[in-house]
Amino acid sequence: MLLAIFNFYVVANLRTKQEIEKWQSLVQVCRRWRSLVFGSPLHLNLRLFCTPVTPARRTLDVWPDLPLLINGNISLASSVDNIVAALEHSNRIREVDLWEVAGSSSQLEKVIATMQVPFPKATHLRLAASIYDQGQQTVPDSFLGGSAPCLRYFLLDGIPFPGLSKFLLSTTHLVDLHLRIPQSGYIPPEEMVTCLSVLTSLDKFTLIFEPFQSHPDRETQRSPLATCSVLSVLSSLQFEGSSGYLEDLVARIDAPRLYQFLITFHYQTNFSIPQLFKFISRIPTLKAPVEAHAVIERYVTRVKFISQTFGHGEFHVQIPCRGIAWQLSYLVQIFASSSFPLFTVENLYFEDQGSSLAMSSRVESTRWWEFLRLFVAVKNIYLFKTIAFHIAYSLQALGGGRSIEVLPALQNIFLRPPSDPSRPVHCHAMEQFVAARQLLGHSITITVSRW
Repeated sequence: MLLAIFNFYVVANLRTKQEIEKWQSLVQVCRRWRSLVFGSPLHLNLRLFCTPVTPARRTLDVWPDLPLLINGNISLASSVDNIVAALEHSNRIREVDLWEVAGSSSQLEKVIATMQVPFPKATHLRLAASIYDQGQQTVPDSFLGGSAPCLRYFLLDGIPFPGLSKFLLSTTHLVDLHLRIPQSGYIPPEEMVTCLSVLTSLDKFTLIFEPFQSHPDRETQRSPLATCSVLSVLSSLQFEGSSGYLEDLVARIDAPRLYQFLITFHYQTNFSIPQLFKFISRIPTLKAPVEAHAVIERYVTRVKFISQTFGHGEFHVQIPCRGIAWQLSYLVQIFASSSFPLFTVENLYFEDQGSSLAMSSRVESTRWWEFLRLFVAVKNIYLFKTIAFHIAYSLQALGGGRSIEVLPALQNIFLRPPSDPSRPVHCHAMEQFVAARQLLGHSITITVSRW
């Protein structure tokens, strides 16, 4: 009964130092409680939490040999001596989570030098360089003794690791992999696929390249491999980089259970991505979207597609680029010549963040027409804030019989009421477009509501 109460009090798997070490107050009550707690370390999930300010050598001598969690923002510490002292107990370490590591002050060098031996029980590893020290310190091939068989979570942010491919081949139980590759850490897509093919438990994968990073092998187009590696349990994939790299990557993999796919393309003037949409067509949860959500900002446009076939799948495309006209142009270039099934989308949502559209120059109507013309099956369109006026003026410019050229299946326009009751809900231009469509025998209903 006491152990059940202790377990309720401790609450396993919490993250802060105070919560993880709540058990320490129990062992100070009496000798019997102390004996019960230390007699059930696994049941009570006893762990010690080490930070850059924890006096590790003195603290670790006081307590039994319990699992260690090492965590902290290195930039806030004057030295990493306490972290290094804790890392020396490699057989006891379960998690290492260090961020804002500054290579210029040799802090990262000291930490990595201590991690050249195996960490046989480590399940969680995160090393993130300071934003000002990306790529300054390299992880050697002997990192963690060259293998990490128990690792389930691995994040490496801004730190080159030439031996990463070989290292990943040993992490066969990895569930979550997050890589932000600096300029000096390029990994060819075929090499990355080789690593992914052995990660049979991989559920989440994030691959981010630094902006404007070159793609050395893209000058001569290679043919995709005849066979694909099947990532059978992958559910979430996030990529940021060039479209060329992504093409080479997805041409070599299949992910039948993927339900969340997020893409951010670096700035480029030409998008040719047939392999991407072939890849999506092989994924049941993504291949038939019913909703599209377009978020318009001053420096970026995001489009999210939601499918309801075999679950709730989401496919996101993000274009960081200044100027809404350019953003719309790139989105049209991506989808107009692709096989992505926009003809299944029946609900289209538009949103602008803050006053980004109001503060920008008016986008010529043809930009909006080209984008809206992609959605031939949309029945319902939802408009937020100022974007309703921009789209309304664009649609008004069509006029007469041309009004059917854009959104031919449109039946309903839903408008969010303004926060200021004195402002008009929708403009005269929208009413003119609806009237023009009515003359052609296609009625459209305008509804003001919150959704």
